[in-house]
Order: sequence, then C-alpha cells, then structure tokens
Amino acid sequence: MLKKNSLIEESEAILKECRGIVVVFAIEGESVSSEQFAEKMKIYKDSGREITFVIGSSNGIANVVKEKANVLISLSKMTFPHQLVRVICTEQIYRAFMINTGATYHK
Repeated sequence: MLKKNSLIEESEAILKECRGIVVVFAIEGESVSSEQFAEKMKIYKDSGREITFVIGSSNGIANVVKEKANVLISLSKMTFPHQLVRVICTEQIYRAFMINTGATYHK
C-alpha cells in the first residue's frame, strides 16, 4: 500500500513542473468528446500559454495537484494501466490538433 508521504512527495515533484494551463487527467474529471477536447486545446493554444498535462501514477493524484488544475478531464470511468493512459492521452492530444487543423486523421 502506498504511504501518504509518497503521494505528497510525488505531488511536490509534479507541481514543480506545472506551468501555464494545467490539464489533469483524473477519473472524477469532466467527460468530453474528442471534439470538445479539441476545442479546449484550441482555446488553450490560442492563449499563448504553455500547457502542462498531468497523468497521475498508479496510486492516483494528490488533491493538491487537482486543485492546481485549470481543468480536470476524465478519459473514462474505467481504470487503465498507467502506461496505457500515457498512450491514450498522447493520441487524444494529437487527435485534438488534427481536428483543429481540419486534417482527415480524426475520422
């Protein structure tokens, strides 16, 4: 079982890296379609600010990190392995930029 201090230490390391708009992928976040996610990414990109994406470890994400987020996004109510979530998030970010450029990748 994860010690509370480990999650706190992890959150401190995550928060040091957070810059600009912070997007946290968390199960309790907002459920959005790829198109809705793309619209959010367009708004964030157009703001000229950096975007930091946060994926919690297999032990979850500390509340302090969720509170720092500009938006919480849920990929699903289901639980996925951490490494798979990294691939899913990367693909959805790529898909969002393809949607916003009108590329045919999305379909």
